[in-house]
Amino acid sequence: MLLWQSPQWPEFQVDLAALQPALTAARYAQGRAMGLASHLQLMELGDLQLQGWADEAIATAQIEGEILQINSVRASAARRLGLQDAKLMERDARTEATLDLLQAAIEQSHQPLTHDILHGWQAALFPNGRSSIQKIRTGAYRDHAEPMQIVTPRLGKSDIVHYQAPDSADMQAQMSRLIDWFNSSHNQTDGLVRAALAHVWLEAIHPFEDGNGRVGRALVEMALAQDLKTDKRLWSLSQQMWLDRAGYYAQLQAATGQANMDVTPWVQWFVGCVHKAFDATWEHMQTALRKTRLCNELREQHPQLTPTQTKAINKLYDSGPDGFVNGISTEKYVNLCRVSRATAYRELTVLCEMGLLVQTGAGRGTRYKLEDLLAGITRENAHGVVDFGCPVGREEL
Repeated sequence: MLLWQSPQWPEFQVDLAALQPALTAARYAQGRAMGLASHLQLMELGDLQLQGWADEAIATAQIEGEILQINSVRASAARRLGLQDAKLMERDARTEATLDLLQAAIEQSHQPLTHDILHGWQAALFPNGRSSIQKIRTGAYRDHAEPMQIVTPRLGKSDIVHYQAPDSADMQAQMSRLIDWFNSSHNQTDGLVRAALAHVWLEAIHPFEDGNGRVGRALVEMALAQDLKTDKRLWSLSQQMWLDRAGYYAQLQAATGQANMDVTPWVQWFVGCVHKAFDATWEHMQTALRKTRLCNELREQHPQLTPTQTKAINKLYDSGPDGFVNGISTEKYVNLCRVSRATAYRELTVLCEMGLLVQTGAGRGTRYKLEDLLAGITRENAHGVVDFGCPVGREEL
């Protein structure tokens, strides 16, 4: 028997006492990250949102085996955020479809969930009405008579059936119960538990011919936006799921593959991903604050730096030790800063004279690396962190 075949379906059971340590840790990470975010400057906050949008779009597509081009994603996300550095480039249909879904999930979080909203999300993913080359039903729940199954096809052998969803004829009733619960449970159930249950519930029903995973994760985004009371995307939960995709698939299959309404293990794994997402965001913000301090100190101590020299230093700092193997070359400086070779050599030499770069090698092997003190400019203590975080509670942005 499967989850939806349980006599208790869909009365999910969760052991809140067993979950309490994980929930407390996730809320601490949330409070720390949201507290630190309130101290970011507008530019830093914009960069963080751009990173969050890009990471979420790329990861939710990757989970489904679809690869989006990062430059296209960042350009589209920057345009939607109204950032000045948004680049004009040809729009990619798959990128736009994914970001349309993610944007709708956040913007519509102030509204009650409806069938039309879910239909619109799924339709946004398939604007031409096709999944790859196969024509599918979009903007509506599935209605085909054959079973909806999750399978692994095998050449010359029978497919491996991992899961079979409820009949298509039951979709309207099944989804109505989910929607009614989602709307009534807001502020009645812990927000992280609610998001986890909404996701596993939708995946168990599998209401659409395609796009169920991405719609399910968009529903999580809506639930978390409602819980955190913010429309700013500063983190990526899907990225954490992608990083542990084996665990994601295994936990979903374990939760839906048996007629046991106790889904505590799934919720615990989910809450752990939320915890990791906030920790990752906190690290990103620490990096942003360190870079801001670096830029301020460079302007104060070296006001004669040219825009191209500043750009090169920023690129070297962002790339870290592994970004440019053995340092940046004159040729890479030319390509990065769009200057002549003579200008590149002169500006690199000046940076070495200032003590900001160190030259290594000779001839064609000449490279320029960030001086160690510059790379560690924010390390005034053993750990070098800036923490304005509030350890508990929620902080509105």
